[in-house]
Amino acid sequence: MGKISDAIEKSKMEKAIKADPLPIGRDHPPPARELMPQGRYNPKLVVLSGEGSFEAENFKVMRAQILFPKNGIRRRIIMVTSVFPGEGKTFVAANLAVSIAQGINEHVLLVDCDFRRPHLHTMLGYSNVAGLHELLTEKKELPDLLIKTGIDKLSLLPAGSPSKNPSELLSSKEMKEFLINVRERYDDRFIIVDAAPIQVTSEAGVLSNYVDGVLFVVMAGKTPREAIQKSIEKVGREKIIGIVFNGYEQSFKRYGNYYKNYYK
Repeated sequence: MGKISDAIEKSKMEKAIKADPLPIGRDHPPPARELMPQGRYNPKLVVLSGEGSFEAENFKVMRAQILFPKNGIRRRIIMVTSVFPGEGKTFVAANLAVSIAQGINEHVLLVDCDFRRPHLHTMLGYSNVAGLHELLTEKKELPDLLIKTGIDKLSLLPAGSPSKNPSELLSSKEMKEFLINVRERYDDRFIIVDAAPIQVTSEAGVLSNYVDGVLFVVMAGKTPREAIQKSIEKVGREKIIGIVFNGYEQSFKRYGNYYKNYYK
């Protein structure tokens, strides 16, 4: 009964909304704002809208590769970026974050670092309220800015107000300290960072210095191979944990009927 009572008490503490930041120990995630979503989850959040689908299962495979890497070293701060705009990096970042949070023990903090075109909040049904920008420029406390989503163990830090100098802001001492603090304080937490495309902005190149691994999203059949190679060189091959080919249908066409029959 002691363990059950402790679990109930911990749940109450996590749901409480604190106006003033309190010291947070390593064993407890920070309290977060419980904002009501202004809309439904985006249908592109396929791990929820298409549970059991071929697409949702692909994200489970990706989750397994991240949680159980062959070398045994988990990369807990993962930046998701693309070569060019419109390749689906936010789609991948959001679905990957939800998929990891659906695991048994893993908590996830989803951070929107794309100040130019922030979209993570729309995937989860929110407006772009105060977030990362206010954390870095106005010295606001993280617990006052986090959004406790309706998805268990998933918190969101939206981009916040538009920034006139996103590159300088994301390369600042405050940004580096934020990521280090979150990683060191919570051993069970993964941080998924949605960054701007690397070939049209400088932000992803800067952030790659602060993260443990980089996941590239490229549009299958459209992104030039040379552009992909240049992007990899920008962040360093040692940081790359994978490349996601968005829109790749060949494997689905080949095994689609088998997959459908298998799950019947």
